[in-house]
Amino acid sequence: MSNRFTPEASLDLGGPEWLSQRRLRAIESLKDLEWPTADEEIWRYSRVGDLDLTKYRPMSGEELGQPGVDAVPGGGPVAAELGARSALIVVRDGRVVHHEIDPALEARGVVVGDLAMLDADTAVGRVGLTSDASPDAFTLLHDAFLAGGAYIHVPRGVVVEQPIVVIHWCDGEGVASFPHTIVIAEELSQVSVLERFGSPNVVHLVDGVVELILGDGANVRYQSVQEYGDKTTSIALQRAHLGRDAVLHSSAVALGGSYARLRSESLLEGVGAESEQVAVYYGDNDQMLDFRTLQDHAAPNTTSNLLFKGAVEDTARSVYSGMVHIRPEAQKSRAVQSNRNLVLTEGAGAESIPNLVIEADDVRCAHASAVGPIDEDQRYYLATRGVPPEEAERLIVLGFFEDVFERLPVPALVAPLRRSVQDKIGNLHAGLAHA
Repeated sequence: MSNRFTPEASLDLGGPEWLSQRRLRAIESLKDLEWPTADEEIWRYSRVGDLDLTKYRPMSGEELGQPGVDAVPGGGPVAAELGARSALIVVRDGRVVHHEIDPALEARGVVVGDLAMLDADTAVGRVGLTSDASPDAFTLLHDAFLAGGAYIHVPRGVVVEQPIVVIHWCDGEGVASFPHTIVIAEELSQVSVLERFGSPNVVHLVDGVVELILGDGANVRYQSVQEYGDKTTSIALQRAHLGRDAVLHSSAVALGGSYARLRSESLLEGVGAESEQVAVYYGDNDQMLDFRTLQDHAAPNTTSNLLFKGAVEDTARSVYSGMVHIRPEAQKSRAVQSNRNLVLTEGAGAESIPNLVIEADDVRCAHASAVGPIDEDQRYYLATRGVPPEEAERLIVLGFFEDVFERLPVPALVAPLRRSVQDKIGNLHAGLAHA
Protein backbone atom coordinates (compact mmCIF):
# COMPACT_ATOMS: atom_id res chain seq x y z
CA MET A 1 0.00 0.00 0.00
CA SER A 2 1.09 3.58 -0.64
CA ASN A 3 3.22 5.05 2.13
CA ARG A 4 1.02 8.17 1.91
CA PHE A 5 -1.75 6.35 3.80
CA THR A 6 0.02 6.58 7.14
CA PRO A 7 -1.11 6.70 10.78
CA GLU A 8 0.08 10.33 10.87
CA ALA A 9 -2.15 11.21 7.90
CA SER A 10 -5.08 9.52 9.64
CA LEU A 11 -4.51 11.36 12.92
CA ASP A 12 -4.31 14.68 11.05
CA LEU A 13 -8.01 14.44 10.19
CA GLY A 14 -9.07 15.34 13.72
CA GLY A 15 -12.68 15.02 14.83
CA PRO A 16 -14.21 13.48 17.96
CA GLU A 17 -12.40 10.87 20.02
CA TRP A 18 -14.70 7.99 19.00
CA LEU A 19 -13.93 8.69 15.32
CA SER A 20 -10.18 8.97 15.91
CA GLN A 21 -10.25 5.63 17.74
CA ARG A 22 -12.18 4.01 14.88
CA ARG A 23 -9.58 5.26 12.42
CA LEU A 24 -6.74 4.05 14.63
CA ARG A 25 -8.16 0.51 14.85
CA ALA A 26 -8.53 0.39 11.08
CA ILE A 27 -5.04 1.68 10.33
CA GLU A 28 -3.58 -0.94 12.67
CA SER A 29 -5.47 -3.66 10.79
CA LEU A 30 -4.13 -2.40 7.47
CA LYS A 31 -0.54 -3.08 8.50
CA ASP A 32 -0.86 -6.85 8.08
CA LEU A 33 -3.43 -6.81 5.29
CA GLU A 34 -2.84 -8.76 2.09
CA TRP A 35 -4.21 -6.64 -0.72
CA PRO A 36 -6.82 -8.45 -2.87
CA THR A 37 -6.01 -9.81 -6.32
CA ALA A 38 -8.12 -10.96 -9.25
CA ASP A 39 -7.14 -14.54 -8.37
CA GLU A 40 -9.68 -14.43 -5.54
CA GLU A 41 -13.20 -15.43 -6.57
CA ILE A 42 -14.79 -12.29 -5.11
CA TRP A 43 -12.46 -10.14 -7.24
CA ARG A 44 -12.65 -12.30 -10.35
CA TYR A 45 -12.92 -10.27 -13.59
CA SER A 46 -12.19 -7.05 -11.65
CA ARG A 47 -9.45 -4.48 -12.28
CA VAL A 48 -8.13 -4.60 -8.74
CA GLY A 49 -4.73 -5.64 -10.10
CA ASP A 50 -4.51 -2.36 -12.02
CA LEU A 51 -5.21 -0.23 -8.96
CA ASP A 52 -2.01 1.58 -7.94
CA LEU A 53 -2.51 3.29 -4.58
CA THR A 54 0.78 5.15 -4.99
CA LYS A 55 -1.10 7.42 -7.43
CA TYR A 56 -3.28 8.73 -4.61
CA ARG A 57 -2.99 10.49 -1.28
CA PRO A 58 -5.54 11.15 1.46
CA MET A 59 -6.61 14.74 1.98
CA SER A 60 -5.32 16.59 5.02
CA GLY A 61 -7.49 17.94 7.78
CA GLU A 62 -6.69 21.47 6.63
CA GLU A 63 -7.85 20.72 3.07
CA LEU A 64 -11.11 19.20 4.28
CA GLY A 65 -11.84 22.02 6.72
CA GLN A 66 -13.48 21.82 10.11
CA PRO A 67 -16.51 19.57 10.59
CA GLY A 68 -19.84 21.22 11.27
CA VAL A 69 -19.06 24.40 9.32
CA ASP A 70 -21.22 25.11 6.28
CA ALA A 71 -18.76 26.15 3.58
CA VAL A 72 -20.99 26.38 0.50
CA PRO A 73 -24.63 27.25 -0.29
CA GLY A 74 -27.16 24.61 -1.37
CA GLY A 75 -26.77 22.04 -4.13
CA GLY A 76 -27.43 24.40 -7.05
CA PRO A 77 -28.75 23.06 -10.40
CA VAL A 78 -28.07 19.43 -9.44
CA ALA A 79 -30.37 19.70 -6.43
CA ALA A 80 -32.95 21.80 -8.30
CA GLU A 81 -33.25 19.12 -10.99
CA LEU A 82 -34.52 16.68 -8.37
CA GLY A 83 -37.55 18.77 -7.45
CA ALA A 84 -39.10 19.12 -4.02
CA ARG A 85 -37.14 17.83 -1.05
CA SER A 86 -37.42 17.73 2.71
CA ALA A 87 -33.71 18.08 3.46
CA LEU A 88 -30.39 18.51 1.68
CA ILE A 89 -26.84 17.49 2.55
CA VAL A 90 -23.89 18.55 0.39
CA VAL A 91 -20.70 16.53 0.85
CA ARG A 92 -17.32 17.41 -0.65
CA ASP A 93 -14.55 14.82 -0.53
CA GLY A 94 -16.28 13.07 2.36
CA ARG A 95 -16.84 16.15 4.53
CA VAL A 96 -20.30 17.70 4.92
CA VAL A 97 -20.06 21.32 3.75
CA HIS A 98 -23.75 22.26 3.83
CA HIS A 99 -26.98 20.90 5.25
CA GLU A 100 -30.53 22.13 5.61
CA ILE A 101 -33.86 20.63 6.70
CA ASP A 102 -37.53 21.52 6.76
CA PRO A 103 -38.05 23.06 10.24
CA ALA A 104 -41.27 21.08 10.72
CA LEU A 105 -39.38 17.79 10.28
CA GLU A 106 -36.58 18.96 12.53
CA ALA A 107 -39.19 19.70 15.21
CA ARG A 108 -40.37 16.09 14.92
CA GLY A 109 -36.86 14.82 15.65
CA VAL A 110 -35.53 14.15 12.14
CA VAL A 111 -31.77 14.75 12.07
CA VAL A 112 -29.57 15.43 9.04
CA GLY A 113 -25.96 16.51 9.31
CA ASP A 114 -22.35 15.37 9.59
CA LEU A 115 -21.53 12.13 11.39
CA ALA A 116 -18.29 13.77 12.55
CA MET A 117 -20.46 15.95 14.80
CA LEU A 118 -22.05 13.01 16.62
CA ASP A 119 -21.25 12.35 20.24
CA ALA A 120 -19.95 8.95 21.28
CA ASP A 121 -23.25 7.81 22.77
CA THR A 122 -24.98 8.36 19.42
CA ALA A 123 -22.23 7.14 17.11
CA VAL A 124 -20.81 4.03 18.77
CA GLY A 125 -22.88 1.02 17.81
CA ARG A 126 -24.43 2.80 14.83
CA VAL A 127 -21.59 3.98 12.62
CA GLY A 128 -20.17 0.79 11.14
CA LEU A 129 -23.05 -1.41 12.27
CA THR A 130 -23.61 -2.77 8.75
CA SER A 131 -20.19 -2.25 7.14
CA ASP A 132 -18.32 -3.93 10.01
CA ALA A 133 -20.39 -7.05 9.27
CA SER A 134 -18.98 -7.22 5.72
CA PRO A 135 -15.38 -5.96 5.84
CA ASP A 136 -12.78 -6.06 3.11
CA ALA A 137 -9.54 -4.24 2.34
CA PHE A 138 -11.37 -1.17 1.05
CA THR A 139 -13.75 -0.82 3.99
CA LEU A 140 -10.68 -0.90 6.26
CA LEU A 141 -8.94 1.75 4.18
CA HIS A 142 -12.18 3.75 4.27
CA ASP A 143 -12.39 3.53 8.06
CA ALA A 144 -8.74 4.49 8.44
CA PHE A 145 -9.35 7.83 6.69
CA LEU A 146 -13.00 8.50 7.51
CA ALA A 147 -13.34 12.24 8.14
CA GLY A 148 -17.12 12.58 8.27
CA GLY A 149 -20.16 11.96 6.13
CA ALA A 150 -23.90 12.27 5.78
CA TYR A 151 -25.98 11.29 8.79
CA ILE A 152 -29.76 10.83 8.52
CA HIS A 153 -31.93 9.72 11.44
CA VAL A 154 -35.71 9.36 11.25
CA PRO A 155 -37.40 8.72 14.64
CA ARG A 156 -40.02 6.11 15.35
CA GLY A 157 -43.27 6.56 13.44
CA VAL A 158 -42.21 9.67 11.52
CA VAL A 159 -43.15 9.81 7.83
CA VAL A 160 -40.92 12.02 5.65
CA GLU A 161 -43.04 12.92 2.63
CA GLN A 162 -40.40 14.44 0.32
CA PRO A 163 -36.97 12.89 -0.43
CA ILE A 164 -33.86 13.69 1.55
CA VAL A 165 -31.19 14.57 -1.02
CA VAL A 166 -27.46 14.00 -0.54
CA ILE A 167 -25.06 15.40 -3.14
CA HIS A 168 -21.47 14.13 -3.16
CA TRP A 169 -18.73 15.92 -5.08
CA CYS A 170 -15.26 14.36 -5.13
CA ASP A 171 -12.37 16.27 -6.69
CA GLY A 172 -8.62 16.79 -6.56
CA GLU A 173 -5.99 15.31 -8.87
CA GLY A 174 -4.32 12.25 -7.36
CA VAL A 175 -6.51 12.41 -4.26
CA ALA A 176 -8.48 9.72 -2.42
CA SER A 177 -11.77 10.54 -0.71
CA PHE A 178 -13.86 8.46 1.65
CA PRO A 179 -17.55 9.41 1.63
CA HIS A 180 -19.79 7.75 4.20
CA THR A 181 -23.57 7.83 4.53
CA ILE A 182 -25.63 6.34 7.33
CA VAL A 183 -29.43 6.23 7.24
CA ILE A 184 -31.27 5.13 10.38
CA ALA A 185 -35.01 4.59 10.01
CA GLU A 186 -36.52 3.67 13.35
CA GLU A 187 -39.59 1.49 13.85
CA LEU A 188 -42.60 2.29 11.61
CA SER A 189 -40.88 5.29 9.99
CA GLN A 190 -40.85 6.08 6.28
CA VAL A 191 -38.26 7.98 4.24
CA SER A 192 -36.84 8.29 0.71
CA VAL A 193 -33.15 9.11 0.30
CA LEU A 194 -31.48 10.08 -2.96
CA GLU A 195 -27.68 10.24 -3.27
CA ARG A 196 -25.96 11.65 -6.32
CA PHE A 197 -22.20 11.14 -6.77
CA GLY A 198 -20.05 13.12 -9.20
CA SER A 199 -16.47 14.19 -9.94
CA PRO A 200 -14.61 16.19 -12.58
CA ASN A 201 -12.26 14.67 -15.14
CA VAL A 202 -9.37 14.07 -12.72
CA VAL A 203 -7.50 11.00 -11.46
CA HIS A 204 -9.33 10.36 -8.20
CA LEU A 205 -10.11 7.38 -5.95
CA VAL A 206 -13.47 7.24 -4.18
CA ASP A 207 -13.73 4.62 -1.42
CA GLY A 208 -17.27 4.90 -0.10
CA VAL A 209 -19.66 3.24 2.34
CA VAL A 210 -23.44 3.53 2.61
CA GLU A 211 -25.21 2.04 5.64
CA LEU A 212 -28.97 1.56 5.73
CA ILE A 213 -30.44 0.52 9.10
CA LEU A 214 -34.15 -0.28 9.09
CA GLY A 215 -36.03 -0.84 12.33
CA ASP A 216 -39.11 -3.06 12.63
CA GLY A 217 -41.80 -1.99 10.19
CA ALA A 218 -39.69 0.79 8.63
CA ASN A 219 -40.06 1.61 4.95
CA VAL A 220 -37.02 3.06 3.13
CA ARG A 221 -36.68 3.98 -0.53
CA TYR A 222 -33.01 4.56 -1.39
CA GLN A 223 -31.54 5.58 -4.72
CA SER A 224 -27.94 6.26 -5.72
CA VAL A 225 -26.81 7.82 -8.99
CA GLN A 226 -23.12 7.57 -9.93
CA GLU A 227 -21.93 10.02 -12.59
CA TYR A 228 -18.18 10.23 -11.94
CA GLY A 229 -15.68 11.62 -14.42
CA ASP A 230 -14.00 9.16 -16.74
CA LYS A 231 -10.70 9.08 -14.79
CA THR A 232 -12.29 8.34 -11.41
CA THR A 233 -12.01 4.94 -9.74
CA SER A 234 -14.80 4.10 -7.32
CA ILE A 235 -15.05 1.15 -4.94
CA ALA A 236 -18.09 1.22 -2.69
CA LEU A 237 -20.11 -0.84 -0.24
CA GLN A 238 -23.85 -0.31 0.22
CA ARG A 239 -25.24 -2.58 2.94
CA ALA A 240 -28.67 -2.71 4.56
CA HIS A 241 -29.90 -4.46 7.71
CA LEU A 242 -33.67 -4.99 7.86
CA GLY A 243 -35.72 -5.59 10.99
CA ARG A 244 -39.06 -7.38 11.34
CA ASP A 245 -41.52 -6.48 8.54
CA ALA A 246 -39.17 -3.75 7.27
CA VAL A 247 -39.32 -2.90 3.56
CA LEU A 248 -36.39 -1.60 1.50
CA HIS A 249 -36.56 -0.46 -2.13
CA SER A 250 -32.95 0.13 -3.19
CA SER A 251 -31.83 1.27 -6.63
CA ALA A 252 -28.51 2.15 -8.24
CA VAL A 253 -27.73 3.96 -11.48
CA ALA A 254 -24.14 3.73 -12.70
CA LEU A 255 -23.03 5.75 -15.71
CA GLY A 256 -19.57 7.14 -14.92
CA GLY A 257 -16.09 6.32 -13.75
CA SER A 258 -13.15 4.50 -15.26
CA TYR A 259 -13.58 1.51 -12.94
CA ALA A 260 -16.61 1.58 -10.65
CA ARG A 261 -17.36 -1.32 -8.30
CA LEU A 262 -20.39 -1.53 -6.04
CA ARG A 263 -21.18 -4.17 -3.44
CA SER A 264 -24.93 -4.00 -2.81
CA GLU A 265 -25.95 -6.17 0.14
CA SER A 266 -29.16 -6.74 2.10
CA LEU A 267 -29.37 -8.70 5.35
CA LEU A 268 -32.96 -9.66 6.11
CA GLU A 269 -32.65 -10.38 9.81
CA GLY A 270 -36.25 -9.79 10.91
CA VAL A 271 -39.25 -12.03 10.20
CA GLY A 272 -41.26 -10.76 7.23
CA ALA A 273 -38.59 -8.34 5.95
CA GLU A 274 -38.67 -7.44 2.24
CA SER A 275 -35.80 -6.17 0.07
CA GLU A 276 -35.86 -5.03 -3.55
CA GLN A 277 -32.57 -4.20 -5.29
CA VAL A 278 -32.59 -2.80 -8.83
CA ALA A 279 -29.89 -1.22 -10.99
CA VAL A 280 -29.33 0.39 -14.38
CA TYR A 281 -25.80 0.69 -15.77
CA TYR A 282 -24.32 1.74 -19.11
CA GLY A 283 -20.63 1.56 -19.95
CA ASP A 284 -18.83 3.05 -22.95
CA ASN A 285 -15.27 3.77 -24.09
CA ASP A 286 -13.06 1.59 -21.83
CA GLN A 287 -15.17 1.79 -18.68
CA MET A 288 -15.63 -1.16 -16.35
CA LEU A 289 -18.73 -1.36 -14.17
CA ASP A 290 -18.53 -4.09 -11.53
CA PHE A 291 -21.42 -5.22 -9.30
CA ARG A 292 -21.40 -7.77 -6.49
CA THR A 293 -24.72 -8.37 -4.73
CA LEU A 294 -25.92 -10.30 -1.70
CA GLN A 295 -29.47 -11.22 -0.70
CA ASP A 296 -28.95 -12.72 2.76
CA HIS A 297 -32.06 -14.29 4.31
CA ALA A 298 -31.53 -14.80 8.04
CA ALA A 299 -35.16 -15.07 9.23
CA PRO A 300 -38.36 -16.88 8.15
CA ASN A 301 -40.90 -15.47 5.69
CA THR A 302 -38.48 -12.97 4.18
CA THR A 303 -38.60 -11.82 0.56
CA SER A 304 -35.93 -10.44 -1.77
CA ASN A 305 -36.19 -9.42 -5.41
CA LEU A 306 -33.23 -8.27 -7.51
CA LEU A 307 -33.17 -6.94 -11.09
CA PHE A 308 -29.94 -5.51 -12.55
CA LYS A 309 -29.86 -4.42 -16.21
CA GLY A 310 -26.88 -3.08 -18.14
CA ALA A 311 -25.55 -2.19 -21.56
CA VAL A 312 -21.96 -1.89 -22.80
CA GLU A 313 -20.39 -0.57 -25.98
CA ASP A 314 -16.95 0.23 -27.44
CA THR A 315 -14.47 -1.76 -25.29
CA ALA A 316 -16.39 -1.30 -22.04
CA ARG A 317 -17.00 -4.26 -19.75
CA SER A 318 -19.47 -5.08 -17.03
CA VAL A 319 -19.41 -7.71 -14.31
CA TYR A 320 -22.33 -8.93 -12.27
CA SER A 321 -21.78 -11.53 -9.55
CA GLY A 322 -24.68 -12.16 -7.20
CA MET A 323 -25.39 -14.40 -4.24
CA VAL A 324 -28.70 -15.47 -2.74
CA HIS A 325 -28.10 -17.03 0.67
CA ILE A 326 -31.02 -18.72 2.43
CA ARG A 327 -29.90 -19.63 5.93
CA PRO A 328 -31.26 -22.71 7.76
CA GLU A 329 -33.56 -20.59 9.92
CA ALA A 330 -35.07 -18.75 6.92
CA GLN A 331 -37.88 -21.19 6.13
CA LYS A 332 -40.70 -20.04 3.80
CA SER A 333 -38.49 -17.34 2.29
CA ARG A 334 -38.72 -16.20 -1.33
CA ALA A 335 -35.89 -14.86 -3.49
CA VAL A 336 -35.57 -13.82 -7.13
CA GLN A 337 -32.33 -12.73 -8.79
CA SER A 338 -32.14 -11.53 -12.41
CA ASN A 339 -29.33 -9.92 -14.40
CA ARG A 340 -29.65 -9.01 -18.08
CA ASN A 341 -27.07 -7.34 -20.33
CA LEU A 342 -26.96 -5.86 -23.82
CA VAL A 343 -23.63 -5.94 -25.67
CA LEU A 344 -24.00 -3.23 -28.31
CA THR A 345 -20.69 -3.40 -30.20
CA GLU A 346 -17.91 -5.84 -30.93
CA GLY A 347 -15.12 -5.42 -28.39
CA ALA A 348 -17.47 -4.82 -25.47
CA GLY A 349 -18.18 -7.60 -22.98
CA ALA A 350 -20.31 -8.58 -19.99
CA GLU A 351 -19.97 -11.28 -17.35
CA SER A 352 -22.96 -12.54 -15.38
CA ILE A 353 -22.53 -15.01 -12.51
CA PRO A 354 -25.64 -15.67 -10.38
CA ASN A 355 -25.25 -17.95 -7.35
CA LEU A 356 -27.57 -19.63 -4.84
CA VAL A 357 -26.77 -21.11 -1.44
CA ILE A 358 -29.93 -22.65 0.02
CA GLU A 359 -29.76 -24.16 3.50
CA ALA A 360 -33.52 -24.37 4.17
CA ASP A 361 -35.96 -26.84 2.61
CA ASP A 362 -39.20 -24.82 2.40
CA VAL A 363 -38.33 -21.88 0.14
CA ARG A 364 -38.97 -20.50 -3.34
CA CYS A 365 -35.94 -19.24 -5.25
CA ALA A 366 -35.23 -18.38 -8.87
CA HIS A 367 -32.38 -16.81 -10.76
CA ALA A 368 -31.74 -15.80 -14.36
CA SER A 369 -29.03 -14.12 -16.38
CA ALA A 370 -28.57 -13.16 -20.02
CA VAL A 371 -25.82 -11.57 -22.10
CA GLY A 372 -26.30 -10.80 -25.77
CA PRO A 373 -26.77 -8.25 -28.56
CA ILE A 374 -29.96 -6.43 -29.48
CA ASP A 375 -32.62 -8.84 -30.74
CA GLU A 376 -32.61 -8.75 -34.55
CA ASP A 377 -36.35 -9.48 -34.57
CA GLN A 378 -36.90 -6.21 -32.71
CA ARG A 379 -34.76 -4.35 -35.24
CA TYR A 380 -36.67 -5.93 -38.12
CA TYR A 381 -40.05 -5.13 -36.58
CA LEU A 382 -39.17 -1.44 -36.24
CA ALA A 383 -37.52 -1.29 -39.68
CA THR A 384 -40.68 -2.61 -41.34
CA ARG A 385 -42.55 0.27 -39.76
CA GLY A 386 -40.21 2.86 -41.17
CA VAL A 387 -38.11 3.52 -38.06
CA PRO A 388 -34.50 4.46 -39.01
CA PRO A 389 -31.81 2.10 -37.58
CA GLU A 390 -30.33 4.62 -35.13
CA GLU A 391 -33.74 5.59 -33.79
CA ALA A 392 -34.70 1.91 -33.55
CA GLU A 393 -31.63 1.12 -31.48
CA ARG A 394 -32.33 4.05 -29.17
CA LEU A 395 -35.90 2.89 -28.64
CA ILE A 396 -34.84 -0.71 -28.00
CA VAL A 397 -32.20 0.24 -25.41
CA LEU A 398 -34.53 2.64 -23.62
CA GLY A 399 -37.26 0.01 -23.64
CA PHE A 400 -34.81 -2.52 -22.22
CA PHE A 401 -34.25 -0.27 -19.20
CA GLU A 402 -37.85 0.89 -18.79
CA ASP A 403 -38.98 -1.68 -16.20
CA VAL A 404 -36.10 -0.59 -13.96
CA PHE A 405 -36.79 3.11 -14.52
CA GLU A 406 -40.38 2.48 -13.44
CA ARG A 407 -39.14 1.16 -10.08
CA LEU A 408 -36.89 4.13 -9.25
CA PRO A 409 -38.07 5.71 -5.99
CA VAL A 410 -37.66 9.37 -7.05
CA PRO A 411 -39.85 9.94 -10.12
CA ALA A 412 -38.39 13.41 -10.80
CA LEU A 413 -35.06 11.78 -11.61
CA VAL A 414 -36.35 9.39 -14.29
CA ALA A 415 -36.41 11.95 -17.13
CA PRO A 416 -32.82 13.22 -16.51
CA LEU A 417 -31.56 9.64 -16.36
CA ARG A 418 -33.29 8.76 -19.62
CA ARG A 419 -31.51 11.75 -21.18
CA SER A 420 -28.16 10.53 -19.83
CA VAL A 421 -28.71 7.09 -21.38
CA GLN A 422 -29.77 8.72 -24.66
CA ASP A 423 -26.55 10.74 -24.63
CA LYS A 424 -24.54 7.52 -24.34
CA ILE A 425 -26.48 5.96 -27.21
CA GLY A 426 -25.83 9.11 -29.26
CA ASN A 427 -22.10 8.75 -28.63
CA LEU A 428 -22.32 5.17 -29.88
CA HIS A 429 -23.86 6.26 -33.18
CA ALA A 430 -21.35 9.09 -33.57
CA GLY A 431 -18.52 6.60 -33.09
CA LEU A 432 -19.94 4.20 -35.66
CA ALA A 433 -20.46 7.01 -38.18
CA HIS A 434 -16.88 8.21 -37.69
CA ALA A 435 -15.55 4.66 -38.16
